[in-house]
Amino acid sequence: MKELVNILDGNTFLVSDRRGDIEPSLEFPTGLFSFDTRFLSTWLLTVDGERLHALSVDDATSFRTRYFLVPGEPTHYLDARVSVIRSRAVGGSFTEDLRVLNHSGEEMRFTVRVEIGADFADLFEIKNVRPKRGRTTTEVGQSELRFTYRREGFHRATIVSTSEPGAVDASGITFTLTIDAHDEWTTRLHVATVIYGAQGEDIRAILPLGGSRSPAAIEAEQNELVARAPKLGCDCEPLAGAYRRSLNDLTALRYESISLGVRLMAAGLPWFMTLFGRDSIFTSLQILPFLPDLIPPTVTVLAGLQGYRIDDFRDEEPGKILHELRYGETAGFEEQPHSPYYGAADSTPLFVVLLDEYERWTGDADLVRKLEAPTRAALTWIDSYGDLLGTGYVWYRTRNPQTGLENQCWKDSWDGISYADGRLPGFPRATCELQGYAYDAKLRGARLARQFWGDPAYADRLEQEAAALKLRFNRDFWLPEKGYYALALDADGTPVDALTSNIGHLLWSGIVEESRAGRIAEHLLGPRLFSGWGVRTLADDQGRYNPIGYHVGTIWPFDNSLIAWGLARYGFREEAGRICEALLTASRYFHGRLPEAFAGYERSLTDYPVQYPTACSPQAWSAGTPLLLLRVLLGLQPQGEHLIIDPFVPDGMGRVELLDIPGRWGRVDALGRSRPEHRRPGGH
Repeated sequence: MKELVNILDGNTFLVSDRRGDIEPSLEFPTGLFSFDTRFLSTWLLTVDGERLHALSVDDATSFRTRYFLVPGEPTHYLDARVSVIRSRAVGGSFTEDLRVLNHSGEEMRFTVRVEIGADFADLFEIKNVRPKRGRTTTEVGQSELRFTYRREGFHRATIVSTSEPGAVDASGITFTLTIDAHDEWTTRLHVATVIYGAQGEDIRAILPLGGSRSPAAIEAEQNELVARAPKLGCDCEPLAGAYRRSLNDLTALRYESISLGVRLMAAGLPWFMTLFGRDSIFTSLQILPFLPDLIPPTVTVLAGLQGYRIDDFRDEEPGKILHELRYGETAGFEEQPHSPYYGAADSTPLFVVLLDEYERWTGDADLVRKLEAPTRAALTWIDSYGDLLGTGYVWYRTRNPQTGLENQCWKDSWDGISYADGRLPGFPRATCELQGYAYDAKLRGARLARQFWGDPAYADRLEQEAAALKLRFNRDFWLPEKGYYALALDADGTPVDALTSNIGHLLWSGIVEESRAGRIAEHLLGPRLFSGWGVRTLADDQGRYNPIGYHVGTIWPFDNSLIAWGLARYGFREEAGRICEALLTASRYFHGRLPEAFAGYERSLTDYPVQYPTACSPQAWSAGTPLLLLRVLLGLQPQGEHLIIDPFVPDGMGRVELLDIPGRWGRVDALGRSRPEHRRPGGH
């Protein structure tokens, strides 16, 4: 697999190879992207016609990178007379300082060329190539190269300028250099990404929170956000490293909405740098004990974009919370339904769960009262449009068979839901975790109604509905011969009997009968599901199992964090600790940054976690995973005006100390300690 380098600042991100080059590629989607459009598709550096080779890459920060390069291919003998340093940063725009160093004892002449191209591809067009329907023009200036794309009202531009003279042509800039002995030459290349509005105005320039930002401004904002988070002191280096990396990634993934004027959490790079209902809610739940002030913008925007009509194209229904919001060309011209798209059956109950959990932590009753109407609408959706068959369960089936998602649960790939023998059920489908989320939402909605909305009758009804759902679910989904809950019910009410990680979400929601929780814990930590690195999405003896299949055998850190939370809820603290240990140890092999997913191979087989080839990294709910694991280890639970602290730290992990945990109680400290006689995770 080709190794890529990412830098990002929320709205803008750049993906290149390890030389810093960008080339159009289906296999490796490199480029400069902003708001779902690729503004640079070619950015290729040569010296005297030769490609460069990377000696080292400094990518310690999310928004700034340096590449140390020499011409030619690497050999066992290197005596380069010239080297090149590319120092780049993003912040709305993209800047690259290009430095050429002459290491010889005599004057040298060089021809430095930067090939430049802009295809203005929509992210969906990169995945599914098709001809552009608009028109691209190129304008060559004395020190500037401008690419412009127009398709009716969709208008984008890429403007490349240089601080030093060069020969600008339609496909790049050439610099003819004479550099004295042991001297150097430098230029600054600046790339502006322009998004034009309906009146021809540059949208980026009038964003409420500012368009282009300097590296210093980005760094200051990130440092300020990290400084607000609790301080971690621990003996476990993998935990310390993952915590630091997660906070940095979470700050980098915040982006500014074009139309809403607030900073939101993007789901992940490179494919999901936008608002996702499910991802944003789960990430918010993970980070709530650490950065609670990031939650209100997300909850408020999701409420503001809540469905209010029947729209088959967008899978929209009254009360439904969105799945995905896009800004690109295909969404603008309704070639994709993502403006926004509502094809998720779980985001709506999860919205209620998040609002209640947020109030439990912060005591922000004003937000709960402000969002009473959308929360009631979400609860109504569960029993109306969500219950397609009138059976008391949440089902899904897309209204848009052309471009809508087939699977509208978190395992949303085409084969993510299957029987044990590998067959795929028909539609509609009612997956088990959806029922758990609905159960939890009803109980939490009842609390909000009773305490904040002054409606005890509504609260009583929601509690009665929740109790009936739990009873019904434990009757219809339980597979007594297998000792676990079915993954789903098919349209005929027949259980879809695959053994999957979804049963861990049931523990988190609380819908599992106490007498059955032990069996669920045994399966989750048993050899069929637990690889040693985490819980697989699908057990290794099931028909569709594939250790590198997207939802059919890989290990998803976010999934495991919810499973650990659920195990702890039912008192299985040791089992939860095993999952924490596994993921934290795995994080060491990813330099502290847990990816979207990694392979489900046995730990004894690989000795290290194997990368999934197209995993997003960083990804928000993976970045949030170490934070939720830390909450599980310390047993943090809000109770009225107090924070309950009940630590259970696995043997050998040592001291775990979290200072200044924010909440309605002010700020408190938590300390946990394990027995020291065993080794800590990762051998530290």
